[in-house]
Formats: sequence, C-alpha cells, structure tokens
Amino acid sequence: MFSQFFISRPRFALVIAIVIVLVGLVALSALPVAQFPEITPPVVQITASYPGASAEVVESTVAVPIESKVNGVDDMIYMSSKSANDGSLTISVTFEIGTDADIATVNVNNRVTQALPQVPEEVKRQGVTVQKQSTDMLMIVNLISPQRSFDALFLSNYALINIVDTLLRVDGVGQVKVMGGSDYGMRIWLDPDQMAKLGITIGDIRAAIDEQNVQAPAGRVGQAPIDPDQTFQYSVVTKGRLEKAEEFEAIVLRTGEDGAILRLGDVARIELGAKTYDSAGRLDGSASALIAVYQLPDANALDVRDNVVREVERLAADFPDDLEHTVLYDTTVYVQESIREVMVTLFQASVLVILVVFIFLGDVRSTLIPAVTIPVSLIGTLAFLLAFGMTINTITLFALILAIGIVVDDAIIVVENVQRWMAEGLSPAEATRKAMLEVTGPVVATTLVLLAVFVPVGFMPGIAGRLYQQFAVAISVAVLLSSLNALTLSPALCATLLRPPTDKQPRGIGKLLIAFEKWLEWSTGAYVRVVTLLVRRLVVAGLVFGLVLFGAWGLQRVLPTGFLPQEDVGYFMIEVQLPDGSALPRTDAVTRKVEEILGSESAVDGVLSVPGYSILSGTNSSNAALVIAVLKPWAERTDRAQH
Repeated sequence: MFSQFFISRPRFALVIAIVIVLVGLVALSALPVAQFPEITPPVVQITASYPGASAEVVESTVAVPIESKVNGVDDMIYMSSKSANDGSLTISVTFEIGTDADIATVNVNNRVTQALPQVPEEVKRQGVTVQKQSTDMLMIVNLISPQRSFDALFLSNYALINIVDTLLRVDGVGQVKVMGGSDYGMRIWLDPDQMAKLGITIGDIRAAIDEQNVQAPAGRVGQAPIDPDQTFQYSVVTKGRLEKAEEFEAIVLRTGEDGAILRLGDVARIELGAKTYDSAGRLDGSASALIAVYQLPDANALDVRDNVVREVERLAADFPDDLEHTVLYDTTVYVQESIREVMVTLFQASVLVILVVFIFLGDVRSTLIPAVTIPVSLIGTLAFLLAFGMTINTITLFALILAIGIVVDDAIIVVENVQRWMAEGLSPAEATRKAMLEVTGPVVATTLVLLAVFVPVGFMPGIAGRLYQQFAVAISVAVLLSSLNALTLSPALCATLLRPPTDKQPRGIGKLLIAFEKWLEWSTGAYVRVVTLLVRRLVVAGLVFGLVLFGAWGLQRVLPTGFLPQEDVGYFMIEVQLPDGSALPRTDAVTRKVEEILGSESAVDGVLSVPGYSILSGTNSSNAALVIAVLKPWAERTDRAQH
C-alpha cells in the first residue's frame, strides 16, 4: 500500500515535506501582496485633445469616428466616452474578465489607427494615445514649497520634467500622472480690437507662427560631391523653434509697401504660462503637485510603494531650495495593517488548534504529528498560488485560516487509530501499518468530499466568482496537501515518534486531561440521550428544525447585503459638484470651504484637493473638484466617532 512505503522509509517522507516547505517559502518572496484579488475587468483607455473645442465639437468630430471603429473589438464588454469642454476626450473600452490587457491594447490601437484619417488635423498633431488603464491608485507623492516661493505651475512642471518619467521606470508602476498639473505653454493673448483695426485675422496669425516657428534642416557644408582638396565637412545649425516670449513678439505678421512691419507683439500680449488653467492641486490649502502613482495588476503593492519612495528620496537630493516632498495618501498603509491583522489571526488560530488537539489526544508526541501538518500544508499552498498567478491578499489568507482546522483532521485520524492499535499491544511500526490499512480509504474519501464543496466555488462566473476563485484554490490545495501528509508524513512520524502506553500513574497536567476525558464522556452520553429522545419524537424535532430554518430565512431578509464589507481604510474621497456652467473660481471657493471643514476635524491628518477635476468622469470640469481626506493612524483615533 502507498503508506507502507513511507512507514519503512520515514526519511523519504520528511524530504517530501521539507521540499514542499522550501518551495512555498521561495514562492512567498515572489508572491504579489494586495488587499483583494484583481477582480476588475481590464480596461484600455483612449485619450485625445482638441484644444479650444467644446464638448459637443469633440464628440462629433473626434469621439464618433473613433468609437465607430473601436466598437466590436474582440472580447469587448462595453465602451464609454467622456468629452469635456477643455477639448479632452477619454474613451474607456472594458473587456471580459481574464482578457490579456496587452493583446486588448494592441487590438484597440489597430482600430484607432483606422479612424485617424477622419479626425481633425489638430487632434492628430496633439496625438491620440492608447494604453491599458491602471485602476489601482497606489499612492500620491506631493511636491510642496514650505516657504511658498514656488507656485503650483512650477511645482507641476518640475514633477512632469524631473520625476514622472523616472517613476514610470520603477518596476510594478503602470501609470504616473500629475493631478491638476499642467505643462508650460507660450500663451498668446490676442487683442481683438487692435486686430480689427489693423485687418488681421486669427488665420493670418496662425500662418505666421507656423511659418516662422519651425526647426528647418539647413544641410551641410563640404558634403560630397566636392572638390578633392576639401578637408572639412560641417553641419549647418540655424535658429530653430522660438523659446522666449520676446522672440514670439518679434514674429512678422505683415510688411507694408512703405517698409512698415506689423509684428505679433503689436496685436497680442505674450507670456510663458500654463498650457491650461483648468485645474490645480493643493495640500492643506497650499499649492502642491499631486503625483498619482498607479500599480500594475500583478505587482506587489508593498514593494512598488517602497521602490517609489526610495526613488523619490534619491531625486530629492537634487531638489532646489524650498522644494520638498511628502506622501500623505498611501493605500499600502491599510494593506499592511490588514495583512498584519490576518497574520495575527492565523497565528492565534494555529495555537488554538494545536491546544485543542493536545487536550483531546493527551500526549505531546501525538500532538506534534498533526501540528507539523499545519505549516507544511499552509506554506506549500503558497507555491500553488504563485503557479496560478494569484496573490497574497485578505481572501487567500482567510482561506488559510479556515484551512488550519481542516488540515489537521486527517492527521488526527491517523494518530488516534495508531494509538488504538498500540493500546492492544502492538509496536508503533506495526500499529501504524494496521491503522493505515483501515484509514487510507476514509482519508481519500473525506478529501474528495471536501474538494466537492470547495472546487465548484472556483468556477463561479462574474466578478464574485473572480473574487472567491483564489479562496477556493487556496483551501483546496491546502486540503490536498494535508491528505498527502496524512498518507506519507503522518504515518512515518507515528512509526518513529509514538511510544506504547505505560501503566505509570499520570501527574500534574495528566490528571487534568483524565478529568477532562471523564467530563467529555459524560457530555457525550448526555448528548446521545437528547438525540435518542428527539428521534422518538420526530414531530417535536421537525418543529424545532423548522423554527431554525424560519429564523435563518428571517435574518437573511433583514440583514443588509453587500459585495465587500465597508471598512475604515484610512481615507475617503469627496466629489464636489456645482451647477453646470459654474466657473472655476466659484468651484475653488466651495472647495476651500470643504478643506476648512475637514481640517477642523480631529481625525483628519491632511486634505488633498484638485479644484477643476472630477473623479467620477476622470476629466477636467470647471464645476467639479476632488477632495481626499486622509485620516490619522488607527491607533491615534481612540474615539469611536473618529472612525
């Protein structure tokens, strides 16, 4: 029989267990860590910009041509588009759960390429971007100027030029964007009265800028074919694109017959400003660049956070005076706290299970055998989680907690049966052989029954099925490994560690265990008598059972339902919305009131805000604002009202 091989060769069983543990420990270092499994469908985002156009113009000239080509791409579930009055367009294409995001991005990009000839030339010049969307905002790095020597425009541009590209190269980072930030732009403010007086149109000005603000190739001097005596060759470098406001002011719009020159500075005021003034970031009421970092779906959140912080600290060595960084919004703080709490529960459950096993088996050696099964089964499960592309999260850890009480069952059956045969005078090795002949079938049967319960959970459809798939895999693998241990390691340890019972009088804790055994026999007898009584009165038993079912049904109707439990994650977001058409100064004034209210709360650690940005639509909007209130650590919020 299978187990007989390992009873004769206990070292072989130990080697198998050690290899399982080592592989699990190696997988532990490579497994991503997250709060929940990746359950959201992959999304590919298309972004475009049509400067100066209204939402209606963007929709009709840009969104419609692109949507008509993208619609129906492989594995697409639905598509949504958002056109904003700042000329921006965002199209989100959502795909079936399990679709490869990279392949989906390629397919969408091919469709967008087909639509480009139909969109305005200005949109193509700005660029149409197609990229897979990272939905998990991991953290926000704030650039601040404590002495307020730098304004919001400088902070956001410093972040765009010196930080964003570097953070994009950090392993595990999917996307980095400056919320409320803007590039530098040369602003040309036209004077319509002066233009009308001089007979200049916007088309004339645009043509002059396009003609005189160019990077033109000037060729080379001394390039072949040339005289054989030529010994040097030079590339000609000419003045390229204009860089300063004074250079733009000197652009010639028109020359008169009398030699008079009309320049751009005569009909416009020119300055280096922001590309857009639609939104701006703040931290606790002061100007700040909010650098939002998004992680890839399969990345380890804790490692990504540490790498980002390390990289920002390295860049901070070159910051100018009065420029500092801080991290207030950090979702990994809650992830770390959740994992820590679950690990504490995991340890407590293990101790309780081992204690209960010791009380019922009454022997340290006998208790050691089921106790060894716990780490072998749980740590070995981690290797399979990595192989299936899963993560360490609250769901898989919860499955491991439940598995603690299951994985010891088979080992307990083996130990108790071996003890029974040893009580009849057999040696540990012989008793183990006899016991395994009797329990091998039941161990396999109970394992199949448990798998019949948990395996179907892994095939549930939809997002809920995706959420509990990792739960099913974790607990099923743990059960399989515990059965393997019960047929290999447990009989090998029984034959090696157990000792025949002696007639020696028990002392100390042994007497307590005997007393507990007597109490257990009495309670078992009482339970049997109650069950016997109920069997004789089936009507009463049926009524009691019916009342239990009715009560469970009533509670199920009363208790609120939900997909995931609401928890105190250490922050919350507020979407401020004013009536349509509200100007940004009006929105900013309301946002400052919200900041003031939140700042007065004792539980709030800091407030981040982006007036002019809507988190619901993901676009700039003059009548909306995003406010993030970051709460103080849980240990500092002792009052229940602060949670």
